[in-house]
Amino acid sequence: MTINEILDAIEDMLEKSWGLPISGGKSVVDTNKISDLINEIRLNMPSEIKHAKMIVNDRTQIIEEARKEAETIIANAELRAKKILNEQDIVKAAQEKANEILTDAHSQSREIRNSASEFVDDMLKHTEEVFSSGLTQTRETRQKFRKMSMKRK
Repeated sequence: MTINEILDAIEDMLEKSWGLPISGGKSVVDTNKISDLINEIRLNMPSEIKHAKMIVNDRTQIIEEARKEAETIIANAELRAKKILNEQDIVKAAQEKANEILTDAHSQSREIRNSASEFVDDMLKHTEEVFSSGLTQTRETRQKFRKMSMKRK
C-alpha cells in the first residue's frame, strides 16, 4: 500500500465514522486501525522524505560549523587588521624619528658651518694682523735703513 492509499483509507474511516451528539463535531473512530495505518505510513515513507529529514537534522550542524568558521575568519581578519595598524604605527613612529634625526642633523650641520666660518674668519683676521704687523715692521725697518743710508752719504 502506498502512502496516498493509506491516507485515503484514513480519510474514508473519518468520513464513515459516526458523530457523537453534543460533542462539537467529534467522531468515534477505531484508534487501533488508525494507529496501524500511521505505522504503515512511517514504514512506506519515501526515502526522499527520510533523506530530507536527515538534511534538516544536518542543517543545524552545517549552520553551526559555518558560523564557527565565519567567527574564525572574522577573528583572523581582526588580528590581521590590528597587526597592520601596529605596523603602520611602527612605520609612523620610525618616520617621525627619522624626521627628528634629520632635523637634528640639519641643525648640527648649520652649527658646524657657522663654527667653521667663525674659525676661518678668526684665522684670516689673525693672519691679517700678523701680516699687518709684519708690514708695519718692514716699513719701519726700511725707514730706519733709509735714514742710515742717508746719513752715510
